[in-house]
Amino acid sequence: MIPGHHKFQRGINWFGRRFMPGGLILMYHRVADLSPDPFHIGVAPQHFAEHLEVLKRYTHLVSLPQLVQAVREKKSIDRWVALTFDDGYADNLYTVKPLLERYNIPATFFITTGDLENKREFWWDELERLLLQPGTLPPVLSLKLKDRTYEWNLDRAACYSQSNYLRDRHWTWYDRESSDPSSRQQLYRNLYLLLSQQNVTDRQNIMDRLLDWSGAKNQVRATHRSLSAQELHHLAPEALIEIGAHTVHHPFLSVLSATEQQQELQQNKAQLEALLERPVISFAYPHGNYSSQTPAIAQAVGFNCACTTRGDRVRLTTDTFQLPRVEAHKGDGEVFSKQLAQFILPK
Repeated sequence: MIPGHHKFQRGINWFGRRFMPGGLILMYHRVADLSPDPFHIGVAPQHFAEHLEVLKRYTHLVSLPQLVQAVREKKSIDRWVALTFDDGYADNLYTVKPLLERYNIPATFFITTGDLENKREFWWDELERLLLQPGTLPPVLSLKLKDRTYEWNLDRAACYSQSNYLRDRHWTWYDRESSDPSSRQQLYRNLYLLLSQQNVTDRQNIMDRLLDWSGAKNQVRATHRSLSAQELHHLAPEALIEIGAHTVHHPFLSVLSATEQQQELQQNKAQLEALLERPVISFAYPHGNYSSQTPAIAQAVGFNCACTTRGDRVRLTTDTFQLPRVEAHKGDGEVFSKQLAQFILPK
């Protein structure tokens, strides 16, 4: 038991009393203290340890392939929970893996291979570094894309002080747009939406232009970098850990053609299998985004299952190429246990 967590103990007791039949796939990204954290993807290491204690006490923890096999065989998956981690951040090796080993809990890590050389941060992280960190930016941003010109004015937020940053560091994408604290957050929203609709090449061109506009250097923060190929080898050998695929460039698949989607999935799978010298059978849709064609493409490429970001329980009737996942909240063990109970009570 983690000492000194009386509220946490009450939370897991409450969870244990209310756990009902069903299976869950939990989705994490990072185990790190992040500020800012626009998409709430960082769980503090101490809180993650509390999550694992809740799970260890009150659920039957299995690997994702075990859960998929049970669904296909129509076996009971009552209290079954599988853990997954998206993208392939370095903290997956240095923070997550030791905690999984301590609690003897299996997990699947979905890896994006286009960033294994660590030359750039993931584009959403680079966007945060350029826009939401203290510093001075040009007051006007103008982007011409194809036949349209976009223009934004930062006004007073062009100069963003340390006190502004501290005031706004808890802002998230999920806050109401009308409550954005400054034009910096509004610009982040607008650019994220614009970038999400671009193909890989156009998106990278826009990011290059934003880097030039900002006057910032291209750098990869130690706190935000992805795994290197060598570090992926250190993550993979552990018997508890499965490596899954997550595309090469982490695109919004629905904006790509069927051929482009197939290339993203096929190349990602081939790259991981060449690095690890083992089959890679599990896949997760980047951003939870895909078209009506994508599940069939994933199956044709040779995957055994595919995970979405749709928050729901796994049932024996669930399509194993559209598996729902519940995104774990950032809170402590009590918050986490109450969140889980929302998904395991009968609908």
